[in-house]
Amino acid sequence: MNIHSLSATELINMYKTQVLSPVEAVDALYKRIEQLNPELNAFVTLNRAEAIVQAKKAENTYYYNHPLRPLEGVPVAIKDLTNTKGLRTTYGCAVYHDHVPDRDATIVKRLKNAGAIIMGKTNTPEFGCKATTNNPLFGPTRNPFNMEKATGGSSGGSAAAVAAGFVPLAEGSDGGGSIRIPASLCGVFGFKPSFGVVPYDNHLDGIYGNHEPFVHYGTLSRTIDDAALMFDVIKGASDTDPFSLPASKESAFEALFNCYKSFKIGWTLDFGMYEIDSDVREVFLNKIAELESEGLKIEPVQINLQKNLPDFIDYFEQLWTVGLAAGCGDLADKHKDKISSGLLKMIERGRKLSAVEFKSLESYRALVWHAMQRIFKDYDILLSPTLAVTAFDYQLEGPEMINGKQIKPDSDWVMTQIYNLTGHPAISIPIGFNNENLPIGMQAAGRRLGDIELLQFAKWMEIISPKSLEIIES
Repeated sequence: MNIHSLSATELINMYKTQVLSPVEAVDALYKRIEQLNPELNAFVTLNRAEAIVQAKKAENTYYYNHPLRPLEGVPVAIKDLTNTKGLRTTYGCAVYHDHVPDRDATIVKRLKNAGAIIMGKTNTPEFGCKATTNNPLFGPTRNPFNMEKATGGSSGGSAAAVAAGFVPLAEGSDGGGSIRIPASLCGVFGFKPSFGVVPYDNHLDGIYGNHEPFVHYGTLSRTIDDAALMFDVIKGASDTDPFSLPASKESAFEALFNCYKSFKIGWTLDFGMYEIDSDVREVFLNKIAELESEGLKIEPVQINLQKNLPDFIDYFEQLWTVGLAAGCGDLADKHKDKISSGLLKMIERGRKLSAVEFKSLESYRALVWHAMQRIFKDYDILLSPTLAVTAFDYQLEGPEMINGKQIKPDSDWVMTQIYNLTGHPAISIPIGFNNENLPIGMQAAGRRLGDIELLQFAKWMEIISPKSLEIIES
């Protein structure tokens, strides 16, 4: 039995029939982590002693037929940006090398209350500041499909941990694509729910900064069943997040049993802006043709966001860097020797924008919102590539060229930021590989608060087109 290839739902079923125990599962996964993580660098802090204690408690729960919680005994990874009470959380920053929070973020508390076993913390760039996973404290995380390639970021450690079979489920956060980017490059599902559906209260003094752009918690998994199972646990209002929304009474996991429905689908190859790698283009368009052959109503959509790509990226970076300057500026002033030059440059850029200039950014954001709302009046789902490229060298911030054309390496291949401006739910779905066996993801987005419908579509995709995720064996 390859325990590392089992999904969360498969583990739970085996626990219930006593084919496998939580202790056996946790022990086997830690052995795999010990074997592969030194090179992969997905986990940066392990929680082994506490995890074994929790696994024994879960084992007793199953053995004595006590009431089961939804994730009883399921191993889960937590991103190193997310506060975990009593477990080191560094935010990928050398200043916080030994930082141990005194509270759990609500998402962590809910996972624990649901019986999940926290295996450890996964690598991330400093404060999630970029689309690759590399920081001065722990170095880069490598891609399980090719150790010379990048995972993307900023939830790169979580995506790599899931793809490598270290855990079936991982938490990630997403302020510009940070769940969907590494999900695409690592060949897993990366789900960003609608803004507000999952509370974002990592730092209680920063809760009003989580909407410029919208920052979301979400899931990384190898199956949609697991994503829905975790989503049911983490959704719902919290009194620590003023933007959080009451949970739908409908179970996302149960709704997956009714995923066969008549979706009306729109698609765009490039949002009218991006240069798309030829391999990504081919795999994406082949998948569109496959969906058409299944009888779906699927149509190309013309999208005009009234900016070219350089101007759109510049706009988003203004939002993003102001937030970094506000949240990290004082820290950077005090500890410049422990902050990367890249983050310092972002902070400096953010400081140059006046308050009036920052507020004036809202008008274009409204334009993007209304443009996407018009699309979702006509379509249930909008499809695009998740990224314009497949995985690149792990030492780089991104590719310098696409199809022989020069691009801005740290940004012009990322096609995810639009949904952090609007807050719509979005998911990266693995749809194939290039000729180097590197994964390619399709981004699907749905109506605001249409999270369950989006998961139903992803489940339907999983059924009609199995992705055959490869788990590395050595």
